[in-house]
Amino acid sequence: MKKIEIYSIILLAGLLTIGLFTSCEQNLPDNIAKAGPLALTASKTTIELNQKVALNEAIGLTWTTGTNHNSGASISYLIQIDKKGNNFSKAISQDMGKGIYAKSIAVGELNDSLLNRWKCTPGTSTDLEARVISTVYTTPTVKDTSTVITISVKPYQPVTKTLFLYGSASPKGTDLNNALRLTPQTDPTVFVYQGALNAGTLKFITTLGQIVPSYNLGADSTKIVSRTLVSQADNLFTVRSAGVYRIEVSLLDLSVSIAKINFPAYSEVYLAGTAAPNGTDFTKATKLTQSLANPFIFTYQGVLKAGSFKFPVNTNADGNQDMFMRTDDTHFYTHQGGTAGDDQWTITKKGYYTITLNQSDNTISIYREKLYMVGSATPIGWTITNAIQMTEDAVDGCIFNYTGPMGAGEFKFPVNRDGSFGQDMYERVDDTHMYRHIGGQADDKKWNIITAGNYVITANIETLSLSFVKQ
Repeated sequence: MKKIEIYSIILLAGLLTIGLFTSCEQNLPDNIAKAGPLALTASKTTIELNQKVALNEAIGLTWTTGTNHNSGASISYLIQIDKKGNNFSKAISQDMGKGIYAKSIAVGELNDSLLNRWKCTPGTSTDLEARVISTVYTTPTVKDTSTVITISVKPYQPVTKTLFLYGSASPKGTDLNNALRLTPQTDPTVFVYQGALNAGTLKFITTLGQIVPSYNLGADSTKIVSRTLVSQADNLFTVRSAGVYRIEVSLLDLSVSIAKINFPAYSEVYLAGTAAPNGTDFTKATKLTQSLANPFIFTYQGVLKAGSFKFPVNTNADGNQDMFMRTDDTHFYTHQGGTAGDDQWTITKKGYYTITLNQSDNTISIYREKLYMVGSATPIGWTITNAIQMTEDAVDGCIFNYTGPMGAGEFKFPVNRDGSFGQDMYERVDDTHMYRHIGGQADDKKWNIITAGNYVITANIETLSLSFVKQ
């Protein structure tokens, strides 16, 4: 019996051991060779790099696990790549750690190494060498090195990573140190600007403060040419009329598109100032709502304090962004960021305001809301064109009062007498609170007076509170 038990224990231990090693192998990727000599493979051995796909993979390296020489010890890996002939003295080395069997190298990353680390010539193929070194964590550690593989790579001369709009047509004019930056695209050789242009001329510079290198008008208005010396022809693009434009520049294709579009110069507008809800902190500026029907129109609706305000086009903290500023009470102009001037609108009384900006004609309307009362409980009934105008508080334009007779019946508060019940109104939450009903929505909640008499009714459209007291 004891022999049988001992045999069973040995058999069980053996099965557990087999299961343990099997489990470890199964955790490795299926395409990785287990054990055997350490070997490195490249997805390509001949590569021509292209900046248009700088973020894409140029080459993928994979390697086998190698062997721990039956020690049971773990293994880590080091990848090395160098120019052929350097004997890995100027290699890029990356410790891949344990359990990693692949390395991807991006086009831009590899090109940068070829030009700056190994001083290779753009447009000329260069042979690189790669190898993987494994470290087996025995005591002492053991290192194995794969066979060296060779990869032929042709680098490119990269174009600029920055591009700026310069000239009298630019919103920022001809200040070399304050030129307008274009936005690089997924293809880093393509740059885009969408926004306002003046009538005038323009070209593209690559570096703030430097007139060259630049990209100028080429053979026609769809072509650009590189200008590297001030002695070369300085041909400029011409913008014949002010408006909103989309510019797309492809530096590798040496092409450009400058097209006038029917869209506002700025797709976002914000409110900031001492009168604004969040004060003068540009990072917390209140965003206006863009009209779905007319994208040139932007609206703010809400409480403003007595004070001043203007309209930045983003929430940058420095305050040097473009802003809409006051020409007069009904017009605005685009103030260029960083230039002198701070023309703001001023309101003298707190209230609930509706402000509407129209970028198509640079007009602005500023309206402080009034409040009216209508309903079967009021002396004028449901005739909204004759709704009772409530008295605005002398100091706080968000507070409205009515003192007078009220009958038994219902009432609510429209914001104008336009004859339509499809307008915004203040309606009942409970006896002392209200909400702003948005015109056209289905809800219709009214207050109800049971006993006729003289009442004092006070509505605050900032705090959305209400009181009505029978005298």
